[in-house]
Amino acid sequence: QLQLVESGGGLVQPGGSLRLSCAASGLTDNNYAIAWFRQAPGKEREGVSCVSSSGGFTKYADSVKGRFSISRDNAKRTVYLQMNSLKPEDTAVYYCAAINMFQFTCLMTTHDMRYWGQGTQVTVSS
Repeated sequence: QLQLVESGGGLVQPGGSLRLSCAASGLTDNNYAIAWFRQAPGKEREGVSCVSSSGGFTKYADSVKGRFSISRDNAKRTVYLQMNSLKPEDTAVYYCAAINMFQFTCLMTTHDMRYWGQGTQVTVSS
């Protein structure tokens, strides 16, 4: 069983930056891909970015390309989401999720994820 804990959310002004962390525990290997999702009030949960088990393959939603960057440190069992040039429309609860996968790819679809964190609030407002 894999446990995921997000941290790093908060209130930031438009144009600002935040770095979210997703700490994993409970498994002895790193054979899982990680994805970040977000859900704004009244909207469906959407995939933001994902990273393969090795960290060498990444994918981004069009809405965050060029502004967000995902990375992982397997020694620390932690995945990061660096968010720059934040906009009010980035306001949401951000979740990390995982699927057992060791291939050089990753997924950003909610129904494919096996493990979920509890979420962290990101609010972009002046």
